[in-house]
Amino acid sequence: QVQLEQSGGGLVQPGGSLRLSCTASRNIFSTHALSWYRQAPGNQRVLVAQRTSHGSTSYADSVKDRFTIAIDNAKNTIYLQMNNLRPEDTALYYCNAMSAYGPPTWGQGTQVTVSA
Repeated sequence: QVQLEQSGGGLVQPGGSLRLSCTASRNIFSTHALSWYRQAPGNQRVLVAQRTSHGSTSYADSVKDRFTIAIDNAKNTIYLQMNNLRPEDTALYYCNAMSAYGPPTWGQGTQVTVSA
């Protein structure tokens, strides 16, 4: 089963930017849908952004025009570029890989805190 390793995150002021990384143990971009979820304290984990195995992307309304998914094929890495961050973006962020042939895989999670 593929493994996902996350990096990035941290503390940023409102209006700032951060980039999250999620590196897969092998290239899965053409076989898996890759997603970013987030979970704020006391809330359920929610989908933030997704890239299908065909390369289509979609975003939650709350992050549209601020967050962008990008991939680096050579590094087996998917990124979540987050711009114009708001305090309500504060959450634990997880990457997820899912295919039709096995259970979903989750990264270990990374904290993003947006605060002045």
